[in-house]
Amino acid sequence: MDTMAENIVESRAAKTIREVFASGRPLTYVRSAEEQRVGRVLREVGQRIRASVWTWSSTEGMHRDGAPAEAEGARGALDFVIEHKGPGIFHLKDFHEALRESAEIRRRLRDVYEQCLDHEKFVVISSPVRFIPEELERSMMFLELRPPDLIELVEFLKEETGASEDILYQVARALQGLTLDEARYALRRALAVNPKLGPESLPAVLEEKRLLVNRSGVIEYVADGTQLGEVGGLDGLKTWLLERRKLFQLRDSLSDEIVPKGILIMGIPGCGKSLSVKAIASYFQLPLYRVDMIEIFSGRHGKPEGAFVEACRMMEDMAPAVLWFDEIEMGITSTESGGEQGRIFAFFLTWMQEKARGLFVAATANRIDLLPAEMIRKGRFDEVFFVDIPLEDEQIEIFKIHLHRRGVDSTGFDLEQLTKFTIGWTGAEIEQCVISAVTKARLAERDVTEQDLILIAAKMVPLSRTMKEQINHIRGWAFERAVRASPQAARR
Repeated sequence: MDTMAENIVESRAAKTIREVFASGRPLTYVRSAEEQRVGRVLREVGQRIRASVWTWSSTEGMHRDGAPAEAEGARGALDFVIEHKGPGIFHLKDFHEALRESAEIRRRLRDVYEQCLDHEKFVVISSPVRFIPEELERSMMFLELRPPDLIELVEFLKEETGASEDILYQVARALQGLTLDEARYALRRALAVNPKLGPESLPAVLEEKRLLVNRSGVIEYVADGTQLGEVGGLDGLKTWLLERRKLFQLRDSLSDEIVPKGILIMGIPGCGKSLSVKAIASYFQLPLYRVDMIEIFSGRHGKPEGAFVEACRMMEDMAPAVLWFDEIEMGITSTESGGEQGRIFAFFLTWMQEKARGLFVAATANRIDLLPAEMIRKGRFDEVFFVDIPLEDEQIEIFKIHLHRRGVDSTGFDLEQLTKFTIGWTGAEIEQCVISAVTKARLAERDVTEQDLILIAAKMVPLSRTMKEQINHIRGWAFERAVRASPQAARR
């Protein structure tokens, strides 16, 4: 049994607790609502350090593997720990209530600390809430149990399903960021669709994860699946991504300074920033999560600073993933150290330097002049791209993409002639032109023609005309501050 335990890869949670025990600390407080998972982790640690694991609760008393022991009440549990001979781990569930109500229990726990110190006996209090009396604050290690890592999820799935290694790792990656209880619900949803766990189970798992993640109101799981080929133009950005994908995939074997950490995409509204981010996630073969900066500052989720920090910390547990900060300038616009936005900005800069390797940040911005200079300087993001209005050849490519997506054969269309009517158009305006043409043709119960597109294009007034001054301002601001996503854009 001991040899087998040594050969099993150690989970992150078990490693953290084992290292706390190795430091000699006899008292540990773990805040977590997952009692069963805490028990699993302690049993894993117990196998590694060759210590028996005892469990106590106010309803079931002290027991090990179902066998009860003579230990009545909270005082009896602490007496049992002191009298126990040999190494042991003692898991006390919701013991904070006894600490809150009784000075005698608080005093006896201090006795436990003295008696267990350097005797390989470790008391672990688990509770969904934190309550550590002042007199015990310096004697007790406090831990927040983070969501299970890939190792822990694979072991859980192996116990629940017995599926092949390849499938176990696929599903475990999809479940990352969820608690073990939430992972169990997602797994049962998948098994309800198909009793045998396989690749076809992933959509059900991801849908359950989407519901669980989206309930936060600040982070949204985006299940879009946009391919890089569905983005028209932006060859400079595409080339950069092609080069960086390999580095990101080799992230565990590279130094921190080489591993791609993220990009900032700024530019004119409707020119493909959001679409590009969705394509990045698909191209990197990673899930995509969107942080809504407007929602963070809405006040519906507590103080903005706390909501933002919590969102970033939550995403650390979702890695590997692409994290999309949409309209980042709406939340990070000030560097004043005294204000809340200033504190958020300071946290974000530090977090960008220290975040998990498997988290690729993609930030988008429209009002780029609001972004602090510290954010766009080299080193914060790997690159800052500016997305301009598409050139003529890019417009033709975008027309083809949207026509093909709607089942329209554009082989006989003279799209080059059409671009005479679309000077200064954004990608979003091209899409709306195609949608209007398709709608008109469907109402007339006929196929879309080139003439439909021309008639609609002739009537549309593009954003570049109605907001000419603003767009010129954006271009001027970005000229020396960003790399053009379309290489030819520099010849405008």
